Amino acid sequence: MTAVNQSNWTRGGLHFRDVTVDVPLDHFGGGAAGGAAASASIEVFARITATEAESTKPYLVFLQGGPGAEAPRPTTPVGQSTWLARALEDFQVVMLDQRGTGKSSPISSVDGSITGLDWAGEAPADMAAALRCFRADSIVEDAEILRQILGIDTWSLLGQSFGGFTALRYVSAHSESLDEVYFTGGLPAVGTDPATVYSTTWQTMKRKSEQFYRAFPGDRDKLARLVDIAEVEGGITLPGGARATTERIRLLGHYLGASDGPEKLHYLLDLDPASAAFRHDLAAALPFSGRNPLYAVIHESCWADGAVTDWAARRAMPADVAADPTLLAGEHAGPESLTEDPELAPFAEVAQLVAQHEWPRLYDADALRASTVRGGAAVYFEDAYVPPEYSLATAELLDGVKPWVTNEYEHNGLRADGYRVLDRLIALARE
Repeated sequence: MTAVNQSNWTRGGLHFRDVTVDVPLDHFGGGAAGGAAASASIEVFARITATEAESTKPYLVFLQGGPGAEAPRPTTPVGQSTWLARALEDFQVVMLDQRGTGKSSPISSVDGSITGLDWAGEAPADMAAALRCFRADSIVEDAEILRQILGIDTWSLLGQSFGGFTALRYVSAHSESLDEVYFTGGLPAVGTDPATVYSTTWQTMKRKSEQFYRAFPGDRDKLARLVDIAEVEGGITLPGGARATTERIRLLGHYLGASDGPEKLHYLLDLDPASAAFRHDLAAALPFSGRNPLYAVIHESCWADGAVTDWAARRAMPADVAADPTLLAGEHAGPESLTEDPELAPFAEVAQLVAQHEWPRLYDADALRASTVRGGAAVYFEDAYVPPEYSLATAELLDGVKPWVTNEYEHNGLRADGYRVLDRLIALARE
């Protein structure tokens, strides 16, 4: 594999190097991708950010949450209190666009057709087979190729949410390539059925829903009225033609997983449901959309450490939640997220096939125990998406990674107070 493009530029006191490499679609062989896709290659893009043009600092790879979202584009001045500002004090930061996102052979739908999978064939089964190659295990192999091409012996990782899942796979598969690893809200369960994990997150969301209604007493009635409108009209029509049905409205609960989310949800519910402002804001608030289609299509696979997902979040929904739509959901994907959005609808059949796939194991518990990689893990006590009890069980497998359990932050701690969070983890790792 060779680098196909490199360029350097400077902006706002930061120095950037853009790198694009060719990688195999299927790193593992065995016919996983199938058909023409088995021998396909794709592009993977990374932007290296540093405070000096010829920096000699070690490298830190940022692994974005998701799955299905590209790395952030730096726009904030270095002097501000962000995780990037803290990271650049010690590292050059590699912003990796995970395969299928950003500038890494992006997958999307345009004008009712799936784009970015042309080489896979037109049959849904062929596209579903290709998408089996977009999990954390493949992302790690992409990163390894990039590391080798750049001539870097070892580097460190910072994994936010799903990025932490990817970082754990990295430790499991290639710990010899790593110096330090930092997790923020992203230490996943190992060897646990996805439905079991989702059962736990449903209980968390029930509790957070009731906390929200206690803080904003009139909002339960407002949410119930929205559901009534949706039931009568077959879904609230949104800009672009999508429809917000009862289960999609329930997904507004994803707001409750962020420190500023309850207020944002309250302000949304305060708008007139008949107004254009409300409908535009509702469309923007729903977590699964055409902007990042992989987030919906392969979302549950991130929990599949050897399992068939089969819409695990929906299967795990408690009866009392199903009966009461004011009990909100977080990252609980369901098939209606695809069928009721015109931009996601082309993926609906593909997603059903992906949901029936029996995924291989992601993590090797013995390899995790044997790892000597040092690091730190922020485990958020109130995390709506990654249950802390599973994170702490996984931390027991990592002798060199020290957990920091805190209720100061929600799942978005790295965004809310990034400098302090990362600084605390670096100090933990290096004590």
